[in-house]
Amino acid sequence: MADLQATIEELWDRRAELAVDDTDANQSIVEAVRLLDTGDARVAEWGDDGTPIVHTWLKQAILLYFKQSEMATIELGPYEFADKIPLKRDYQAAGVRVVPGASARFGAFLDRGVVMMPSYVNIGARVGKNTMVDTWATVGSCAQIGDNVHLSGGVGIGGVLEPPGAVPVMVGDDCLIGSRCIVADGARVGDGVVLGAGCVLTGSIPVIDAETGAELGRGVVPPWCVAVAATRPRTFAGGEFGLACVLVLKRLQPGERHDKSKLNDVLRDHGAAT
Repeated sequence: MADLQATIEELWDRRAELAVDDTDANQSIVEAVRLLDTGDARVAEWGDDGTPIVHTWLKQAILLYFKQSEMATIELGPYEFADKIPLKRDYQAAGVRVVPGASARFGAFLDRGVVMMPSYVNIGARVGKNTMVDTWATVGSCAQIGDNVHLSGGVGIGGVLEPPGAVPVMVGDDCLIGSRCIVADGARVGDGVVLGAGCVLTGSIPVIDAETGAELGRGVVPPWCVAVAATRPRTFAGGEFGLACVLVLKRLQPGERHDKSKLNDVLRDHGAAT
């Protein structure tokens, strides 16, 4: 893989001069994207200290793939698409359930047990085993979704493809991301998080501890907690307004299973929902 990485980095440095029909270059680019498609490589992963490690050369490979690919008509049953990137295939052999109306691009990895309701997973993304991508949820380019996650209906996981070194959205294992949440701009969600319905979490959104009022950081929800959408007052020349934040309501024990009835009680007490 080191040789392939060196090749992609060299191609990236001279990308402006690459010809579309450069067979050797295109073969190397597709080989790198295929590693993402099969799960043998990934754009980003959690480091031992809990911070993301980005493999920039794989993002460069995706961008080169876009550059070198030409538009084509793709026919799939009664559907027709016009795009540069083909769709994934052979879901059943991969142990993945895909409901009609769902699609994923070549270069995305879906681990065994993934269920895709009518939804979309973009190139470079990785979806962990036994994760549900529910109706009208989207997983953007290079986003990293853990195992045993439920992306509820209408969830928008943002893509972060450029610049190549930028950290993509990362969601840990055993999470419940509530309906219509938006997680974008390189935001991170730790293991075991319940994110209440309608939360907007970007890299600049403050995450605040409800018990202490302390700001825990921006764009990062800590592991094993229940968090909901909230606002914080800010005074401007035109008056006082509520600006968006994410509020951590409750801490969970690591590995604690989410009891739906207790979870609903916690959220109902605070006027929130999953």
